[in-house]
Amino acid sequence: MKVFYADTVPLSLPAGHRFPAPKYPQLRQRVFDSGLFSPDDLVEAQPATKEQLLLVHTPEYVDKVFTGGLSEREQRRIGLPWSPELLDRSRRAVGGAIAACRCALEEGSGVYLGGGTHHAYPDHGEGYCVFNDVAVAVRVLQKEQKGIKIVIADCDVHQGNGTAFIFSGDPDVFAFSVHGEKNFPFHKEKSSLDIALPDGSGDDVFLQAVDHGLREIIPQSSADLVIYIAGADPYSGDRLGRLGMSKEGLKQRDELVFERCRDARLPVAVVMGGGYAKNIEDVVDIHMQTVSLASRYFG
Repeated sequence: MKVFYADTVPLSLPAGHRFPAPKYPQLRQRVFDSGLFSPDDLVEAQPATKEQLLLVHTPEYVDKVFTGGLSEREQRRIGLPWSPELLDRSRRAVGGAIAACRCALEEGSGVYLGGGTHHAYPDHGEGYCVFNDVAVAVRVLQKEQKGIKIVIADCDVHQGNGTAFIFSGDPDVFAFSVHGEKNFPFHKEKSSLDIALPDGSGDDVFLQAVDHGLREIIPQSSADLVIYIAGADPYSGDRLGRLGMSKEGLKQRDELVFERCRDARLPVAVVMGGGYAKNIEDVVDIHMQTVSLASRYFG
């Protein structure tokens, strides 16, 4: 199993900006120090090309992001000010997702230590998401392999509204989402299967929802690949979460996803999704747990 990462410079943010602490460098270091992977299995993700981004996003929007032409309103909707670093980070998120998906199809699994930018729409970004990494990865695969069928198993605490919108009506893509009913985004799109949970649901309710969804969607989809948006933000200590899951519950969630995919002999590409706990070490712990389990099941 290969793990893809991005060595990007920190974002240029104004003083007092509430963007979550930079978890990615710490996660990358934890993975490097874990001894689970050989140096050859740790690969720097390359930025997505403009041509790849245009498989999902409109030319006008892509040009604005590339040239710094986003209006103040568009930047507020994303939640981040434009900078060259933001462009590089966003392109690498997409490139990492593409690489993880290609690797999964070739070797059975692949992981990108970032991504899960599922709120981005074709013509705008929102919720800290500029480009929709998983959506672009799917369109790249569809271009490379005609007729490929893909399940997007989204277990981030927030519904992937951009992803649901993009694949509405696509019979070869099955977007499955377990998320907080009252959490962002406040206008939900319709996925292939949505399971919305009340605040404070906790481990048992969340795990039952994931199990039910996978049992329904995997046989129905006749999938060739599962893309798993793991998400550390259902955690009880997450500032943006509210579902109240424990670290042990999130471990069981990962095991459940990986077991169902392994039993169905489905390759899995993993991206990290959100994580906004007050203690950044909690976020890194949860993401590292996902990477470790992927290595155990598919490495």
